[in-house]
Amino acid sequence: MSISEAETLKTLVKSQALTTKTISSNFIQYKHLDFLSNDIITKGTLAFKTPDLVKWEYTDPYKYTVLFKNETLYINDEGKKNQVNMGSNKLFKQLNSLIINSIKGDMFDDETFKIEFFKIDNNSLVHFIPKDKKSSKYISAFHITFNTKGDVIEVKMIEPSGDFTKIVFNNKVLNKPLADAIFTH
Repeated sequence: MSISEAETLKTLVKSQALTTKTISSNFIQYKHLDFLSNDIITKGTLAFKTPDLVKWEYTDPYKYTVLFKNETLYINDEGKKNQVNMGSNKLFKQLNSLIINSIKGDMFDDETFKIEFFKIDNNSLVHFIPKDKKSSKYISAFHITFNTKGDVIEVKMIEPSGDFTKIVFNNKVLNKPLADAIFTH
């Protein structure tokens, strides 16, 4: 992608991120592990509400919910509930911030990432490679695919081992009011 195309994409995505107050979407998650012949496929829904409410609800093949709310991570594993205080854990705080920014697509921080831009068909693919050595122990790269409107349609998180998690969003709706009850734990 040319420098001017990359700048146009960054401007489009940032303006989209600034105006996005809520996101609701279905997703399919592919977990690729080298030692398995097939990817592990899970499906569910995502709900996001500014500034920092994120709920991943896995519905198939099992029921599992992860909710990021008020610096706390709430987990409901088929009725078994746990919570983790992220406020005291810098890594969890960074993870939450990365999740929110990757959902919105607003990760264009040259201080934090080495950034590379590509064109794939009508979409744009951006590689974000963490510069921080601590982060790169867990994630070697984020690959985010944007459609022509600047919406995130796919996020791929690649681990140093080469294993990865790919999340493909579909039926995505922006700025539709979401009830606070969606984010209860």
